Amino acid sequence: MSEWIETTVGEIAASSRNALVGGPFGSNLVSKDYVDDGVPVIRGQNMGGRWVAGDFAYVSKEKAAALSANMARPGDIVFTQRGTLGQVALVPDSPYEKYVVSQSQMKLTVDPEKADSLFLYYLFSSPTQQEYIRQNSIQVGVPHTNLGILRDTPLCIPKEVDEQKAIARYLGTLDDKIELNRSMNETLEAMARAIFQSWFVDFDPVRAKASGESAESICQRLGLTPELLALFPDSFEDSELGEIPTGWTVGTLGDLASNPKRGIQPDKISPTTPYIALEHMPRRSIALSDWGYGNGLESNKFEFQKGEILFGKLRPYFHKVGVAPLAGVCSTDILVVAPKSEAWFGVVLGHISSVAFVEHTNAGSTGTKMPRTSWKEMSAYRIPLPTSAITEQYSAQILTILGLMNSAIFESKSLGEMRDTLLPKLLSGDLPVHSTQA
Repeated sequence: MSEWIETTVGEIAASSRNALVGGPFGSNLVSKDYVDDGVPVIRGQNMGGRWVAGDFAYVSKEKAAALSANMARPGDIVFTQRGTLGQVALVPDSPYEKYVVSQSQMKLTVDPEKADSLFLYYLFSSPTQQEYIRQNSIQVGVPHTNLGILRDTPLCIPKEVDEQKAIARYLGTLDDKIELNRSMNETLEAMARAIFQSWFVDFDPVRAKASGESAESICQRLGLTPELLALFPDSFEDSELGEIPTGWTVGTLGDLASNPKRGIQPDKISPTTPYIALEHMPRRSIALSDWGYGNGLESNKFEFQKGEILFGKLRPYFHKVGVAPLAGVCSTDILVVAPKSEAWFGVVLGHISSVAFVEHTNAGSTGTKMPRTSWKEMSAYRIPLPTSAITEQYSAQILTILGLMNSAIFESKSLGEMRDTLLPKLLSGDLPVHSTQA
């Protein structure tokens, strides 16, 4: 094992004057300074993962120049100062060369001869450092920390930077695979949405046939087989929803799906039962890759089965809709939706996860501060109903896509658990990094 040393954040910071910056008075920046394009600003919402990312606000180049002391560049580490304490993220190499740190964040530029930034990211993500942040936060008003506390934060790190890099590289490999799975699921979901939009909203196959385009050209352009294309009509007819393909009808979501209310009391829930709350559900993604467990639950919940659709009814504009990758229980702020047959699954999922449907539920929700929708409102949503032959084909494709997505979800879950198990052992020196690579 290499030698480990006791140090502090201040001692491993670069020697430049602005190596440690941040604080409510360190950045003269307010929301009115934001523009549509320019230099990105790192805020709390950009701190959700290993890398600074997400939807950025921007300031002009002139404003950024005036805030040059609060600049962060690739390789820097950013910490949340107020809000969700304990958040830490690295500034990536791309797509931007520099960022402005908001007034609720702090930035550290590391001396590369003393420490590795990625290693420090994992160190600050560890339970020990997270607990130190909580224990040493200032509890007056909104809990917060400051540069002085960060500068004096004690660290125990390998003396050799190469050893730090080896540890970070191993942990980073696990996270890289998790990120690859997440990216793959985004691509698969985009494919499913594109097919749904083409078939059931834009009616592309029908329009193409009605225009006289050759079957060969349509199949090539839309990615259809001749057998699948033959299932679509070649004309439209009027309906209360406007023009719909000939032979289709108009119905409601309630014709295709139900809302099974399987209530369960907390004393009947096993501690190992998967539990999904609204905070486990990402926005605008059907992939539910995070969940807790039933231990400690104190109120009634709803049971759901694998493959059923979960819809966040509280503040529906958050657009939290996903497919359960396993059976479990969920918060009563979540509606369970079950298609009445497997053939309708894809169409139900396509509509219920669409922007148009979420806007419909939001418009009909009740309550001002905490608006909620209801199954009554959802089930009344009117939609064109295709023939069963088409819905069966679409559902078969969607179920195949979901199978691939679920495989990625469970692999990432296992990799995350492995990382979390190894993290404290690697970062304390109890487990030499070479033994994990044997």
